[in-house]
Amino acid sequence: MGYKASQLFVNLPVSNLQDSISFFTALGFEFNPQFTDENATCMIINDNTFAMLLTKEFFNTFTSKSVVDTAGHTEVILAFSAASREEVDELVHKAFEAGGKPFNDPVDHGFMYNWSFQDIDGHLWEVMYMDESAQ
Repeated sequence: MGYKASQLFVNLPVSNLQDSISFFTALGFEFNPQFTDENATCMIINDNTFAMLLTKEFFNTFTSKSVVDTAGHTEVILAFSAASREEVDELVHKAFEAGGKPFNDPVDHGFMYNWSFQDIDGHLWEVMYMDESAQ
């Protein structure tokens, strides 16, 4: 059996930490105050998956590479599951209402439904529902 990590931390640079916290709070996400200061916050995606939102200045202390300009480039699409098609739509609409932008139109494969948005920093997020009983 291969390696299996017990947790995943995705690090994302953000322009304004407080604005990003407000955006993701509007979607219903919570943050771990133990890992939150003026440079970063730990957004809880689930019990084992987290997004570390880091100010661009702080993010740059971890890499010698240039940070991707999300206005014209994509490095990653972050995808997470929802409990239903309705929850997919609800989360994406909340993202739009909080200042996010459309990315892709909804895609319906019958057993799988997904819709995407860009957060306020241009990071791409995909929300998907999969009806595993329909396969």
